[in-house]
Amino acid sequence: MSRDPHTPDRSPADAPVTDVEFTHVNGVRLCVRDRGPVGAGPPVVLLHGTTAHLGVWDEVVARLGPDVRTLAVDQRGHGRSDRPPGARYGAEEYSADVAALLRELGEGPAVVAGHSLGARNAVVLGARHPELVAGVVAVDYTPFVEPEVLDALHTRVRGGDRAFSSAREVEDYLRERYPLLPDAAVRRRSRYGYRRAADGWRPLADPRAMVLTVEGLRPDFDAECRAVRVPVTLIRGEHSRIVSPRAFDATRRLRPDLRAVQLPGLDHYVPEEDPVAVAREIRRTRDRTDHPNRPNRPNRPS
Repeated sequence: MSRDPHTPDRSPADAPVTDVEFTHVNGVRLCVRDRGPVGAGPPVVLLHGTTAHLGVWDEVVARLGPDVRTLAVDQRGHGRSDRPPGARYGAEEYSADVAALLRELGEGPAVVAGHSLGARNAVVLGARHPELVAGVVAVDYTPFVEPEVLDALHTRVRGGDRAFSSAREVEDYLRERYPLLPDAAVRRRSRYGYRRAADGWRPLADPRAMVLTVEGLRPDFDAECRAVRVPVTLIRGEHSRIVSPRAFDATRRLRPDLRAVQLPGLDHYVPEEDPVAVAREIRRTRDRTDHPNRPNRPNRPS
């Protein structure tokens, strides 16, 4: 991976995001934040949800601690990663990107934690590339999500594709859209996820990619959930508007052997609302793997 010290996108706070790296895999340039030591047990790959970015994992990374290597990824079409003309945004493409990233780094098997879209991608990756995945933590997305839920998500995604007149307007919009997020998480979403354009502040997430991403969520992935053989933890926020109690229960019936955790008082945005609980579940999954320490592995590329 290579660092890009001249990141052109500036946040509403006018603070450039420079502590990221870029790598070309699977025909896409991905933006990654790589922290922690190489070779001290399985790395943790962190995959955000639709319209989000790698910054939503910052508090989880902090609570995992400096002894865990974390790779937080801007998935294709999101954040500072590429959105190539004609690119596809289905489970196959998203999971193939992460598989290629792990092979590029010579890392794996990894614990893959994903939120929402990222949870689907983590499960599919675990089913299709079991040699690269030591465990999965799937946060607030499961099979059997109802079509009307995705219809509503499609509407919200389109509503976010707009110009904002100021940083304050961006944050006011985010607070209304995500009412349980702490103020620090709102500011982080603003800082990482928006840039100044000719007509105001606009989201970095590509509008076409977001629409195609939601459409790509419509095919169910119960077959992949049934097939995955590594340890899997499913997490649901008690008040989630994405994973209904019916969908969560149906997934538990599909795979009663998987660990299922419901966190009280939270809605869909669990990693930002309770990073302590999410970090705890990631560590628990990581501790269950038999991936050995590899102190003789080469240092990460610079």
